[in-house]
Parts: sequence; structure tokens; C-alpha cells
Amino acid sequence: MGHSLEEFAAECRDILSTDPGAAGREKVRQALEKVLVDKEFVAAHLGPDNSEPRKILYEDPELGFCIVAHVYEGAKESDPHDHGPSWAIYGQAKGQTTMTEWRVKKPSENGEPGVVEVDAVYDMTPGMAKLYDIGHVHSPSRTGSTRLIRIEGSNMDKVSRDTFVRA
Repeated sequence: MGHSLEEFAAECRDILSTDPGAAGREKVRQALEKVLVDKEFVAAHLGPDNSEPRKILYEDPELGFCIVAHVYEGAKESDPHDHGPSWAIYGQAKGQTTMTEWRVKKPSENGEPGVVEVDAVYDMTPGMAKLYDIGHVHSPSRTGSTRLIRIEGSNMDKVSRDTFVRA
């Protein structure tokens, strides 16, 4: 039997209500991996009826976390970024994303971008989920179309973030 969005959101809410810290976020990451391999869940939220690059499926009114569907057509590369005072869990449902994690050499200060250097590079394939905790700088790159479920600690549309340049 497949997962419903309501059940998944309730599971995330229960986990984060009990433990809003890193251990709770890790449990949410593990729960996300289970829905990423649920063909019914993926079809319902990332199927052919959804072509939006960013679609908020659920935003928790108390805790503020969001479950977001991302549909990207074609190649795309993002600049190094963090999620400001928040965190995000990227979950790969279809396609492949090459993720680069960055080490901060110089933090962003006084409106000037921070400077980063490559720390790790790896491929995310369907069924994988990865937590990018507060302050963790990363950048996704896609050579083809991808579909993701991302959980954000807060709605990224409302969060100010620092900028970074490569060393």
C-alpha cells in the first residue's frame, strides 16, 4: 500500500515535534527515502500532471517545514548555496543529480559573497535522500530531467540566504 501525502506529513510532524534537532531531521530523511521508492506517491506528486519546478505540497502551520515537489526539465546547474538559518533534505525520485558539497573558506560578510572550495562530489539516484543541515553549502547539477521531493525546515521562498563564489 502506498503512502499518502497526509500520512507522510503527519509522520514528519510527529518526528520533528519530538526531536527538532539533527537526529529528528535524520529520521525525516529516512522516512523520505521510503516514499521515494513508493511508485504511487511519486506518480501522484511528480507524475505527468506536475511540470512545476517548485510546488509546495504541504506547509506545516505550527513547525513551518514544507514538503516540496520539484520537476526540472533538461540540464540545470545551481550555484553553491545554503538554506540560511534553515535546512533541507533533498530526495531523488527520478533522474540523477550530481551534488557538490562545499567547504567555506571565507564566510559571507557585509553583503560580500563567501568563498567556497569543493569538499565532496557524488551522484544522487532514485531512492536516495540527503540532509543539508543549517549552514551546509552545496550545489546540484543535472544533465537531464529530474524529479525530487525536498523537505525544507522553513519555506525557502521566505528565507534570506548568503551568496557564495567558488575559490
